[in-house]
Amino acid sequence: MMGGGMLDDWELTPSTNIVLLGKAGNGKSATGNSILGRELFVSDFSLSGITSTCELQSTILKDGHIINVIDTPGLFDFSPGSGSAGKEIVNCINLTKEGIHALLMVFSVTCRFTRDEEAAIQSMKSFFGDRIVDHMIVVFTGGDVLEAKGKTLKDFISRGCPEPVKNILQLCKNRVMLFNNSTQDVDRRAIQLKQLLSLVDFNNSTQDVDRRAIQLKQLLSLVDLIAADNGGKPFSDDIFEQLKSLENKEKEIDAMKGIQGYSEQDIAELKEQLHKSHEDQLRQVVETIERKLDEAINKLEKQLAEEQAARLEAEKVAREARQRSEQEITNLRERSEEKINILRKSSEQEINNPREQLRRAQEESQEFRKKAEGAKCNIL
Repeated sequence: MMGGGMLDDWELTPSTNIVLLGKAGNGKSATGNSILGRELFVSDFSLSGITSTCELQSTILKDGHIINVIDTPGLFDFSPGSGSAGKEIVNCINLTKEGIHALLMVFSVTCRFTRDEEAAIQSMKSFFGDRIVDHMIVVFTGGDVLEAKGKTLKDFISRGCPEPVKNILQLCKNRVMLFNNSTQDVDRRAIQLKQLLSLVDFNNSTQDVDRRAIQLKQLLSLVDLIAADNGGKPFSDDIFEQLKSLENKEKEIDAMKGIQGYSEQDIAELKEQLHKSHEDQLRQVVETIERKLDEAINKLEKQLAEEQAARLEAEKVAREARQRSEQEITNLRERSEEKINILRKSSEQEINNPREQLRRAQEESQEFRKKAEGAKCNIL
C-alpha cells in the first residue's frame, strides 16, 4: 500500500495505459486533459474532430507512478478498406506496448448514438476478441447539460439511453462514469452520483487540487477493479507482442555498443538490417490488422444485413397478419350483419303472420255474418 501520496491506499503498476475511444465531438480530448490535470491535448468543439492521429500524454503522480493517456482519432475510422485505420491501430499499440489497462469508450449525453459507434465497438470485439470489453469503461460527457435539466445520469440511462448503449454497459459490467466539463460551482461539483451502476463521477473543470486528487483516485479505482478482474494483467495480444519484440531487438543492438568485437560500423549495419526488417514486419502487421478489420467489418455488415432482412420479414409477416385480421373482421362483420338481417326478416314475418291470420278471420267473420243476415231475410 502507498502512503502519504495523491492516491493513498491505492496500488498501481509502474505505469497505467488509458486509451480514449469515441466519436469526434464527444469530448475525448477534454476528458484526457481532466485525467492529466492540465491542457495537453488540443480540445475544441468540432464535428470533424481535432485529433487526427494517436497521441500520448503522461502525468506523474506524487508517488512516482505514471499515467499514460492515449487520445485517438474519432472511432479509428472503422470502415472496409480504410487504409488509415490499420496504421492508427498500430500507432496506438506502439504507444501501449505493455498493454491497455483501461479503454474509455466516450459518449456524450448531447449527441445522438450512431450506428457507426455501435459498429466500431462490434469491430473492436471482433478484431481484439471479447476480452477487450473486460478492460472497457463507459464515459458520458455533458454532465452539466443533465444538471441544467434537473436530470441525473440514472434518468438518462433509464429513459433516454439507446438500447445498444445499455447492452454495452452490461458487457462492461456497468462500469460507467459521468464527466462534467462546464460547472464552476465548487459546492455543486462535490454533489455527484455514486449510486446507480457503481457510478464514479468526474468533473473535468474543477480547479480544486484536492478534488482532482479524489476524482483521479475514483477513476483509477475503476482501473484497479479492471486489473483485479483480469488477474492484474493489461489487455494484450499477439500483435502487441510482435511490436514489442521489434523494439526489444533494437534495444539489444544498442546494448552491443561498447562490447568488444563490435565496431560502430557493425552496429550501424545491424541497425540498418533491423530497420529494413522492422519496416517489413511493420508492413505485415498493418496488413494483418487491415485484413482482420475487413473480416470483422464484413462480418458485422453481414450480421446487420441479416438483422435488417429478418426485421423486414417480421414486418411483412406482421403486415400480412394485420391485413388478414382486418379481412377476418370485415368478413365477420358481414356475416353478423347478414344474420341480423335474416333474424330481422324472420321476426317481421312472425309478427306479420298473426296479423294476416287475424285479418282473414275478421274477413271470414264478416262474410259469415253477411250470409247469416241474408239467410234470415229469406226466411222472413
